[in-house]
Amino acid sequence: MVLLEEGRICIKRFGRDAGSKAVVTKVIDPNFVMIISSARPRERKSNIKHLEFITETVDIKDKAKLAKVLEIEESKIGAAPKTPSQRTQPEAQAKAKPKPKQKKGNE
Repeated sequence: MVLLEEGRICIKRFGRDAGSKAVVTKVIDPNFVMIISSARPRERKSNIKHLEFITETVDIKDKAKLAKVLEIEESKIGAAPKTPSQRTQPEAQAKAKPKPKQKKGNE
């Protein structure tokens, strides 16, 4: 049985999204793969030592099945985070840091 293959379902063992399901989308080399996880649906690089592979596989081109396995919405798969230009006006203002006030000294 080949564990390092596209579509292999695994569970993250370490990191911020430990315990969540993930799917291998690309094998980079014998130590690293690209994954999509239920905690963070954007594709990213992961060390295989941080993954526990299970015997199930899924077709990574079928987003409906991928979303069902990861238990997330289909629209969230591969979604990039919003850039400042894509945010709405109130959102952009909330993210902007307030400028520090200048102190006027006695001159």
